[in-house]
Amino acid sequence: MAMAGIDAGILPVANDDRLVGMITDRDIAVRGVAEGKGPDTKVHDVMTKDIKYCFDDQDIEDVIHNMGDIQVRRLPVVSRDKRLVGILSLGDIASSASDGKAGAALGKISRPGGEHTQTS
Repeated sequence: MAMAGIDAGILPVANDDRLVGMITDRDIAVRGVAEGKGPDTKVHDVMTKDIKYCFDDQDIEDVIHNMGDIQVRRLPVVSRDKRLVGILSLGDIASSASDGKAGAALGKISRPGGEHTQTS
């Protein structure tokens, strides 16, 4: 419901001001609905617990390269003291860069398989 209300496909999951996971619409579909879990299922049971992130002062070139390597379209952005300050999407990169780097990252992100594949 929260995702629909803000038109988002991903939300950070925190516990006492600490980022403990991310939940995506795909997590809900694959780990929730497809496995027969109902609306009373806890977020913790379907979220992605292995959090990949970038730092707010990190060079964007490094972040783009990393997104391609780990095959993710969105990354939480944290400060150096690990406080969540935002979420960076491939769309954010594409809308602010005109040099084709977002397209290159998408090519790497979209290849089959990878660490975050939800099917075995």
